[in-house]
Amino acid sequence: MEYKTILSQREGHIGTITLNRPESLNTFTKELAAELNSALRELDKDSDIRVVVIKGNGKGFSAGIDVKELKDMSMLQYYETTQLMEEMTITISSMKKPVIASVHGFAVANGIGLVAASDLAIAAEGTKFGATAINIGLSCIGPAVPMLRSLGRKKTLELLLTGRIIEAKEAERIGLINKVVPKERLEAETKQLAEELASKSPLALQLTKMAFYKMADLPLPEAVEISNLFFSTICTLEDAQEGIDAFLEKRAPKWKMK
Repeated sequence: MEYKTILSQREGHIGTITLNRPESLNTFTKELAAELNSALRELDKDSDIRVVVIKGNGKGFSAGIDVKELKDMSMLQYYETTQLMEEMTITISSMKKPVIASVHGFAVANGIGLVAASDLAIAAEGTKFGATAINIGLSCIGPAVPMLRSLGRKKTLELLLTGRIIEAKEAERIGLINKVVPKERLEAETKQLAEELASKSPLALQLTKMAFYKMADLPLPEAVEISNLFFSTICTLEDAQEGIDAFLEKRAPKWKMK
């Protein structure tokens, strides 16, 4: 499928989505939001793809929502637009394939939301993050949904209410991203992480992600029960038997499942 505001590419078992509105700092329009969700679902359905990477073209990852699309609408129109802008959070959490955000320059407003919604994130040194909408009389309450699940109440509220910018090292410290790397190493480090995930049993990887999102917000007994059911299922897979045999025989496993 051809897109106007993003690029969707495949290389081996890794799919890459590039936000491609560099002249507008990769801000979200309704078109970009719809295309991002479509590309994510398309790659998730591709049996050859095991991992998805999201990055931005140009100066930075994303500067949030294009505010020109937030003028002179009815409440219903604002609601429908907001639903579309935040759909990525639900899409990523419901996907089978892990999603890695590869971030440079800046990720603010809806950009920080996309980073928080991604399963893993790597950022270049000096990258700036912020829930900045409050500074222009709006709110990053949509991005706060995945941020809360990564950062907890106090830190999410601090970023949400102050609109402050933090840099990559602080983002790593508070758990918004997994790793900070030199700017010139961002692409290589992202590819290394994606290839590491892609080397695992595809079905075990997918079931592990599914189990994680199903149990994450459940009460303890229900969460343990979900994990027990998924682990038992994974143990019955052909890949699980192959992995055990390979471990005992001290050889690399040959995964059979997609």
